[in-house]
Amino acid sequence: MLTSLLPFLGHASDKLAVGATIPAIQCPNQDGQVVDLQKVGEKGYLLVYFYPKASTPGCTQQGCSLRNNWTELQKSGVQVIGVSTDSESSQKKFRDAQRFPFPLLADHDKAVTAAFGVKGFLGMASRSAFLFKDGQCVWVDPKGSTSDQAEQVLKFLQAQKP
Repeated sequence: MLTSLLPFLGHASDKLAVGATIPAIQCPNQDGQVVDLQKVGEKGYLLVYFYPKASTPGCTQQGCSLRNNWTELQKSGVQVIGVSTDSESSQKKFRDAQRFPFPLLADHDKAVTAAFGVKGFLGMASRSAFLFKDGQCVWVDPKGSTSDQAEQVLKFLQAQKP
């Protein structure tokens, strides 16, 4: 029975791994403006985090963790982009309601979730996060963090300092 669900759940081995380059993919943000992930992530740090559904409790906790630690993330030079398969209008409402200082991508055609290997249940994105430095993946969230997403990223960055 589990094997019949695998096309819907995705495969862990398909997930982008440390050392991979950021996928060459474009996607509209909450305002309908096209964002080129490779271009945004070519210099410095870029955190691309995925969540299943805008305005749901766990996804709100995840985004608010990043919002609440925005100053520390900025001091560390981290840009942030959130991604779900929601529409632009849903992303805009979510971003505005939570006052997120970072863009949310509307991956309604599921191209970004496929490129990162995070296709989850019913085609939604599975909760994941990837940190890139100069276009190369340096960290993948091992547990699909929610309320401590920012703390996990900052902990990793702190461990990189000499």
